[in-house]
This record gives sequence, structure tokens and C-alpha cells, in this order.
Amino acid sequence: MTTSIGIDIGGTKVSGGVLDADGRILVRTRRDTPDRSNAPRVVEDTIVEVIEELRRLADEADVEAPSTVGVGAAGFVAADRSTVVFAPHLSWRNEPLREALGTRLDLPISIDNDANAALWAEHRFGAARGATHAMMITLGTGIGGAIIVGGHLVRGRYGIAGEFGHMQVVPGGQRCECGNRGCWEQYSSGNALVREARGLAMANSPMATDLLAHVGGDPASLTGPMITEAAKAGDATAVELLAEIGHWLGVGIANLAAALDPEIFVIGGGVSAAGDLLLDPARDTFARQLPGRGYRPAASIVAARFGPDAGLIGAAALGAEEQV
Repeated sequence: MTTSIGIDIGGTKVSGGVLDADGRILVRTRRDTPDRSNAPRVVEDTIVEVIEELRRLADEADVEAPSTVGVGAAGFVAADRSTVVFAPHLSWRNEPLREALGTRLDLPISIDNDANAALWAEHRFGAARGATHAMMITLGTGIGGAIIVGGHLVRGRYGIAGEFGHMQVVPGGQRCECGNRGCWEQYSSGNALVREARGLAMANSPMATDLLAHVGGDPASLTGPMITEAAKAGDATAVELLAEIGHWLGVGIANLAAALDPEIFVIGGGVSAAGDLLLDPARDTFARQLPGRGYRPAASIVAARFGPDAGLIGAAALGAEEQV
């Protein structure tokens, strides 16, 4: 049995696992993503710590020692698949990540965008298995995306295809960390969900009373997972907030369908834990805004099978396949 390490780096967490050739996670661990710093090494230190812990855990569990490392990074990964050009939620700017990690690890290392890794997991083992034309939308701190055409990942001439979160959907809208205004991720992401909930609370809206009761009256303590759990428990305001995020998700998906016409959209990332509370509003908006609706096949919109694990599963698979 050949095993490989997969690492998924997001704005809030670095998660990792040792996986077999069928995408099964044999051992796992995670760390919080370090606070932003002008020294990219703080994140790289965390990645190395996670990898070394995984190797130790594999040994303790009598799992075959991993032979490769695949890293899915939340940022713009250059076509050389070794440099992170820009990471809106991290401190990397033209960071030679593969080289930086390679000097500290004795395993072959593969680097890719985290959404590419997530879609590859779903294509190889999950919700998009068998699809030749698929797209992934990852809703976390921001929005990531990935494209498969003809069964192959499309990375673009410069490696940066799939950054759907930075499509402009509201001219002159909310300021985005990428430097522009009105980006999609400012309206359909974990950050957007929390911003809207905190805005209601800070405006002393009675609609936020029940949500605030969960956090002792402190708006700053409201989080995306807490809002999702409140919605699942029937909190009307939390349900409405997720429906708004879902509406904007449907707007963006309709635009992407107009451009690339996939057969399936797979929705992953932490916000996708809301399930149909998020996806049903997205499907409704998509059905209303799809160009040529009623006269063309419409792509399906489904939840990622692997949820927040998709990134590390796909990263491990890409890392292993690169060495074949």
C-alpha cells in the first residue's frame, strides 16, 4: 500500500493527513493558521510541524511511511506549481513555497491551489467522479474555485485560473482583500456571513437577539459555524443570513455556467456544512438567472462528498500522481 501526505492550508487552519491510494485518510492532524506576519516562514514552520507529526503518527499506527507530500495552498499558485504568487488571506507574495519546504523535508513535494486539490479529490473519489466537465466552488474565509475540462484540471496560462471569488458582482461594492471592490467572495463566503451577522447585532437589531444570546451578547464572538448551527436549529435570522449567502452563490454560478457550461458544480469549504440551507437558495437563484433557462441543460449543484477534507485528499492524490 502506497501512502502520501496531503496538506490543506486555509485562512484559519492547516490540516493534514496520511492517505492511501484510494483517498482514505489513515491518520490526521491540524493546526491553526498562524496570525499574519511579514515573515512567511511562520506558516511554513506550521506546515513542517504538521508533516513531521503526521509521519510520527503514521509510524505509531503502523501505517506505511508516506513517500510524497502534496500541498493545497489558499492563494494564486504560479504555473511552475512551486511559487505562491499572492495569498489574500496569508502573507505570501511571490513565495517560493516548494523550495522553502524542500530545504526542510526529505520527501518529494507538490504544490497546487487548494481549490484545485479539492476538485481533484471530488473528481477522483467523490461527488464529481465520472464527470468530464466540472467546477468546484469552495466557500471558506473567501471563495476559491477550480475547473476540470475533459477530465483534466485547467490551471490557465499563468497557473491562476479558477479565482472566481474575485469576479466583480457588485460594481463599487464591498472592499476586498485582493484590492478591488465588489468581489463575489464579499457576498458569498464565511467572511460575508459573519460580517452580515455582526452588522445586524451592532445595529441593535432585534433580529439578532437570539444569535447574540449564543455568545453572551458579544457580536465579535459570532462565527460562521455558530451561525450555521443556529440555522440548523431553526433560528430564523440565521436561516435568512444563509439564504442571502446562497442567493449570491447562485448569482455567481449562473455567470460561470454562461462562460464554461459544466455538467456539475461541487460546493465545498467550511460554509458548505450548512447543506441545503445554503444550496437550495443557490439552486433557486441559479434556475432564475441561468442564460437560456428552459432551453438548455442545466448543471447540477451538489455538496462536496468530502466536505472540509477535500483539499487534503486531493493534494495527497496530486502529489502521488506527480511522482508516477
